[in-house]
Amino acid sequence: MPTFRKILAIETSCDDTSVAIVTAEGRVLNVISAHQNTAHEAFGGIVPEIASRNHTYHLMPLVDECLKRASLGLQDLDGFAVTSKPGLIGSLLVGLVATKSLSLATGKPFIGVNHLEGHLLAPFLKDDSYTPPADFEYPYIALAISGGHTSLYRINGLGDYEVLGRTIDDAAGEAFDKFGKTVGLGFPGGVRVDQTAKTGSTTRYSFPRSMIKEDHLNFSFSGLKASGVRAVQGLSEEELQAALPDLCASFQEAIVDVLLDRLDRAMKLHGLKRAVLTGGVSANSRLRARAESWASENGYQLVVPPIRYCTDNAAMIGYAGIERLNRGETSSQTLGPEPRAPLGAAPLPENLPEWLKKAKS
Repeated sequence: MPTFRKILAIETSCDDTSVAIVTAEGRVLNVISAHQNTAHEAFGGIVPEIASRNHTYHLMPLVDECLKRASLGLQDLDGFAVTSKPGLIGSLLVGLVATKSLSLATGKPFIGVNHLEGHLLAPFLKDDSYTPPADFEYPYIALAISGGHTSLYRINGLGDYEVLGRTIDDAAGEAFDKFGKTVGLGFPGGVRVDQTAKTGSTTRYSFPRSMIKEDHLNFSFSGLKASGVRAVQGLSEEELQAALPDLCASFQEAIVDVLLDRLDRAMKLHGLKRAVLTGGVSANSRLRARAESWASENGYQLVVPPIRYCTDNAAMIGYAGIERLNRGETSSQTLGPEPRAPLGAAPLPENLPEWLKKAKS
């Protein structure tokens, strides 16, 4: 029987404040989150100072509410988990200080968790309306895509993550948000581009698919971002509004093409049959639909967690945390936040300029 049967987890790496209670089996007893989209919308993106301040308002009331909904008290928990890296340093500090305080007050241990590891293990979560396939297990290929990260991993087991490819410049989610802002959809751009694209043509506009013909598994979306800006330059407001669905659908298709091309290459290169989409961009409806068709055509097992476990959430942090706690790992009160802490590094293409290789190393 596991030593840690249920823990409370906290996630405050960016602008979402989230608290969850997770069991050793990966069952989510409760998860509750507070979002800040309206607080940042006027600025067209996330303002770190506003994000961290709002975490201080929301966090402890969410802890109380999460425990209440699960009919539990702090005495019923075996420990705590918290995102300690990577992320906005002020946001990370709020969650980390709160977790350390709970640990000190209860005398129960806590563990700092890498936010990216949480995303990679999110497929194992389960609740009353979702459970992963019974035969889903290691190893698998995971495509982790969000506003800050776009990476391909081979997941061999807990803590054994091989980075196969990563973006050399911008993340896919960043490209979505930039394009959404450019065409006047505001923040968050990714969700609004997805919604607007539903009635548009995926072929009316030709956007670049960077590196799609190259053998490596890295990504690049900076060229696509620039192309999106050029596509709307010179358009009147009336012309832009008329073309908006087609612009969004064509731009979105370029991102989906690149993501699925790299995922397909990785699966074939490693000879695996299990694939995972995770991270905020995996909530994109076009990506999900095309990924499901791709998996069916190739005989792959594709696992995509529900949207509530793809976007930033404390449940995924709880699962990664309780797995590590039951392996004998704990963190000390000296643990600090790490704003830049990837799980690993992938080799960069040989034909990159030397200055870019140094910048990305």
